[in-house]
Amino acid sequence: MRQIHHFIDGAAAASASGRFGDVFNPNIGEVQARVGLGTPDELDLAVQSALRAQPAWAAVNPQRRARVMFEFKRLLEANMQSLAELLSSEHGKVIADSKGDIQRGLEVIEFACGVPHLLKGEYTEGAGPGIDVYSMRQPLGIAAGITPFNFPAMIPMWMSGVAIAVGNAFILKPSERDPSVPVRLAEMFMQAGAELGLDLKGVLNVVQGDKVMVDAILDHPEIAAVSFVGSSDIAQYVYSRGAAAGKRVQAMGGAKNHGIVLPDADLDQVVRDISGAAFGSAGERCMALPVVVPVGERTAEALREKLVAEIASLKVGVSTDEGAHYGPVVNAAHRKKVSDYIQMGVDEGAELVVDGRDFRLQGFEKGFFIGPSFFDRVAPEMKSYQDEIFGPVLQMVRAESFDEALALPSRHAYGNGTAIFTRNGRAAREFASRVNVGMVGINVPIPVPLAYHTFGGWKRSAFGDANQHGMDGVRFYTKVKTVTARWPEGEVEDSAFVIPTMR
Repeated sequence: MRQIHHFIDGAAAASASGRFGDVFNPNIGEVQARVGLGTPDELDLAVQSALRAQPAWAAVNPQRRARVMFEFKRLLEANMQSLAELLSSEHGKVIADSKGDIQRGLEVIEFACGVPHLLKGEYTEGAGPGIDVYSMRQPLGIAAGITPFNFPAMIPMWMSGVAIAVGNAFILKPSERDPSVPVRLAEMFMQAGAELGLDLKGVLNVVQGDKVMVDAILDHPEIAAVSFVGSSDIAQYVYSRGAAAGKRVQAMGGAKNHGIVLPDADLDQVVRDISGAAFGSAGERCMALPVVVPVGERTAEALREKLVAEIASLKVGVSTDEGAHYGPVVNAAHRKKVSDYIQMGVDEGAELVVDGRDFRLQGFEKGFFIGPSFFDRVAPEMKSYQDEIFGPVLQMVRAESFDEALALPSRHAYGNGTAIFTRNGRAAREFASRVNVGMVGINVPIPVPLAYHTFGGWKRSAFGDANQHGMDGVRFYTKVKTVTARWPEGEVEDSAFVIPTMR
């Protein structure tokens, strides 16, 4: 059976722990590979490799580092199909969606290609008599990323692209559920350096593992910063433990994103948008839109009718089926979790309009498939509403007014993203201003910012003060040094024993 190893110091490195995780093909429900689950000692091998590599990499001028990122981008584009097929084979999302996963990561690499401009500091000439003040951004040293199963290409590139471009070495710990693409990314980064005559061994290492490896990363004294994406409980744990160890930490958690539908919205477009946002990638997205909030009974009834018809037209299929809207969930345990949440909704009194639990795909009965499910008359006090289900389940919460609809995402424990569907510019502007959520879409169902802006939620959707990518990413992975310089003329005056001031 295929073995998936670490990638340390530019080469595959098998774990000696004797512990392994199963990597499934979700389409057929069978184990296709095993990944070695590493140890703290194996993490230290990666750290030592990074320590050897980072000073020389940081000394490469920013323009040349940018050329490496350009070459890395070219390789990603040239290998898009094979990367997407590999990704789909372990995650289960359809090939087109996997390409989108890679593309959104690639766009951060494009942003990182501008690193010479991004690293420019500030300069004040003549701040005082013969005194100039200037600042510079310098790398932290070694940074690490702990990434989830649902975006095995995008999120590793969100983290590592900026971190490496500004001069750090980076250690990536991907999900043990779909670990092959991150290793392939590291190999391609090495290739990008080789194409430009640079040996980049140790600049990007990949360590495989579970909680043992996560804790080792959080505790290792040579790792200066940690970026994490996952569930909120684990995000809070990562933030607390990493910060207690003196590290910079950004930890992105779960979500329960709402789509507010005002009476003037184009319902046909809304239904298409919500269907894709709720059920695409089998709902395994932190920016999925699993809650729809129609304002007014007339809007709710019309929307329900159209949603039921749209859901009936959806095709669930294997990841290689070009006609499928979405594929299986990642494993059997996750399928059971989603099914249990559907039953919870029933038990809590929500109306299950469409039940996808009994879906089976002919010829792939062992695959981890679950059909689209749709609840109506969901109430805010229900646990199935309060929790993140992370599956192809759409819940409708009816609101009588704009203010009632606005309050739902604002009061929810999660605050990742939200969307409003309307033709009313004033209502949209007010919603965007008042809603207590980090990312807002106006007639945009999945408002993931472009790479040169930043990604980040509020409340229990994010722990830490810095967002992902964009200028927040540059700031997170660098430290600012400010220099005050004086070149005196003539004889040097006696030392001053009071704090210097500008006169």
